[in-house]
Amino acid sequence: MLGRLVEALGAKVRTDDATLARARADESGHATAAPPLALVEAEDIEDVQAVCRICTATGTPIVTRGAGTGLAGGAIGGAGEVVLSTARMDRILEISPANRLAVVQPGVLNGALNTVLAERGLWWPPDPASKDISSVGGNIATNAGGLLCAKYGVTRESVLALKVVLADGTLISVGHRTVKGVTGLDLCALMIGSEGVLGIIVECTLRLRPAITGPVPTLGAYFDDVAAAAAACSAVTAAHLEPAVMELLDEPILAQVSAYTGVDLIGRGRSFVLIQTDGPGAQQTAEAIRAVLEENGATVEFARDADEAALLVQVRRQVHPALTQLGTALIEDVAVPRDRLADMYVKIAEIAERHGVMVPTNAHAGDGNLHPTFVFAGTEVPPRVWDAADELFRYALELGGTLTGEHGVGVLKRRWLGDELGTDQLALQRRIKAAFDPDGLLNPGKVFAPAE
Repeated sequence: MLGRLVEALGAKVRTDDATLARARADESGHATAAPPLALVEAEDIEDVQAVCRICTATGTPIVTRGAGTGLAGGAIGGAGEVVLSTARMDRILEISPANRLAVVQPGVLNGALNTVLAERGLWWPPDPASKDISSVGGNIATNAGGLLCAKYGVTRESVLALKVVLADGTLISVGHRTVKGVTGLDLCALMIGSEGVLGIIVECTLRLRPAITGPVPTLGAYFDDVAAAAAACSAVTAAHLEPAVMELLDEPILAQVSAYTGVDLIGRGRSFVLIQTDGPGAQQTAEAIRAVLEENGATVEFARDADEAALLVQVRRQVHPALTQLGTALIEDVAVPRDRLADMYVKIAEIAERHGVMVPTNAHAGDGNLHPTFVFAGTEVPPRVWDAADELFRYALELGGTLTGEHGVGVLKRRWLGDELGTDQLALQRRIKAAFDPDGLLNPGKVFAPAE
């Protein structure tokens, strides 16, 4: 198999120890027990097709990998597998202002794409905290979210069409270049969030928006209690107010991010909510939100200028690196109905105390997506952490929530997949995977646990 890969792709096939070691892990901290056989640095669709044909002919599993910034162990390669990297497929192929779309390869980074689009007065909304280092293909494969989801939705809302290579090398086009399109089943939507188990995304047609212009009022709200802060965020939604950003940090995160960045937020309260509004009526919306927050016990301060606003947003984006200074940080991801956000925070505190674990938690409060982060010493996840996580996940489901809002299932969440989907739907989803990938070669063991 390696000989055939090298014959077809030459120096694009990497087998050096350092490259294979990197391909074993992602930002979740999880790593496979052994390195993959090879990593192929694809540069075009034909490279991807060649890898798939050779791997199908030899029965070799394929793990697709983008920038490696995932948080669920969904793009890590192990023994007997070939990792197919799309990082070098990083060209912007077309920008059409008239159609408000762009066509790009999957390796283009979010930040780099938006820098180019800004020159044309356009913008691609998906906004994960890792936007400067995460790739468009990875965003689509996990249906990534981010800070701006409160107003602009997750990645699915910003994708029109995809080109996808199936396990046997077949190239298909799904979705539509047009704004509307309902011909046949929506396989484009099915591919978004599929985590590489159905096909390999090789080209992306993206729905763009006009760049945001005008003022972006930014305010920080300080609370004495995180449950009160969560309830206040739910009250903002209930008041039919729509912030672009509404981010909640609890006391442990507030303390750590203050120490890490040197921006003292912990001295003003025990919980912090960052809010931004934009578009027509942004200032009026911000003032209305301020009133709701103050009615719910907040001390509210507006950023004095654009620099201070940018600093507050940057502080929020530093939560993950700040928490890694405390030990190994296992960042989890659940979402609950927005009116149950406070209940979830109360339960997390109870679970953390009962199991003796540290679980600082931030939230995209505008859409009910929480990130409880289990912090512990060493590299192995202690059993008490998994016990606490199990209780936390089950409570989120009990509230009518979901196991993952944006990180994906990968390997870290697959044991709970049946708890959310139920037996019948889980079996149906396995059959859908088999229809796309009959030999089970695409990202095996991710999302779906190996069949017993």
